Amino acid sequence: MLDERLEEVKGFLKELEAKREINVVVMPDFFLDRFISLSHTPDFFVKALTEVVGRKGGSIDGINQKDFRGGNAVNTASALSRLGAKVTPIVCTDRFGFHLLRVYVKSSKISLSHVKIVEKPSITTALEFQVADGKTNVMLRDVGSLADFGPQNFNDGDFEVIRKADYVCVFNWAGTRKFGTALAQTVFRHVKTKGKGKTYFDSADPTPNKEKVPDLIVKVLKANIVDVLSLNENEAVFYASHFNAEVKSLQRKLSFEELAMESAKTLAGNLNTRIDLHTTSFSATFTRKSQTIVLTFKVPVLRATGAGDAWNAGNIVGDAYGLTDDVRLTLANAIAAYYISNPKGEHPTREQLIKFCDKLKGRWKTKTDKS
Repeated sequence: MLDERLEEVKGFLKELEAKREINVVVMPDFFLDRFISLSHTPDFFVKALTEVVGRKGGSIDGINQKDFRGGNAVNTASALSRLGAKVTPIVCTDRFGFHLLRVYVKSSKISLSHVKIVEKPSITTALEFQVADGKTNVMLRDVGSLADFGPQNFNDGDFEVIRKADYVCVFNWAGTRKFGTALAQTVFRHVKTKGKGKTYFDSADPTPNKEKVPDLIVKVLKANIVDVLSLNENEAVFYASHFNAEVKSLQRKLSFEELAMESAKTLAGNLNTRIDLHTTSFSATFTRKSQTIVLTFKVPVLRATGAGDAWNAGNIVGDAYGLTDDVRLTLANAIAAYYISNPKGEHPTREQLIKFCDKLKGRWKTKTDKS
């Protein structure tokens, strides 16, 4: 049954090239990322760090590091373009950042004509630690001018591409500190009143901007302007606790995956939007009337950062071409699995993903698998 879904994904991918090209707008973040891969636990790293500080400074050698493109919007754009979608990022960075963006993003499918040049770039240093159930990341962020980015940065041309798009996606609400809610509200309402496409929202971790979450819930999540709300485990639990005070008490009774699932169900029961949940062990879709759950794959986890962006790209493509929920989720899981296990951190092309699906057969996780 599970491998049959992979065959359906392969069949879809083989026909994808002949299908109508979809047009996706993504916003608002591009980050200059540095990945620091630490092949040991946080405790070990803290001990080593403390020793260096104790001797008044020094080096810790043997730490793998890599500069890379970052930002939810740009990473999702990269994954979408590899599958043949046309993507327009409306993102902000400084002139040096724009130069690097052109180096990182060379696809003819991605238009950089709507990038906004601002004073300060967004920069992230991602510390990736080895933990008992795989890898986890801690992102040290300087959001730069993204904190001030909002509807005031848009011009008529930006709204024109938004009107014409098949999907309009707003990511990283937490990074747009001052105007994130106004941005999502303005853009999504414009799509609903003057556009033709679907709206897709992934706020990223809302805790850095948690004092503004009640306003976000009223003006965006409850406003019937979001078609798809994409969440990971932490985000699902965080938002659900604003609708049901009992969610926090369930933390003592349920596993984290079970808590995430109950949280997603809570959100689906309180919002007129589809809830799409992606976790390390499964992904799921919830509405008020239905739910679909699909296990993820056992693959070597070479990175944690960016997995959700790859998953979102697959989810959007599967939705755009009308795949059933279980096949759509399988497609998204496969793209995320390819990305996290790829030594170069590349997103798959259609042809690469077809071959990768054969390698995934029989490699489904069970409920007890954590990595």
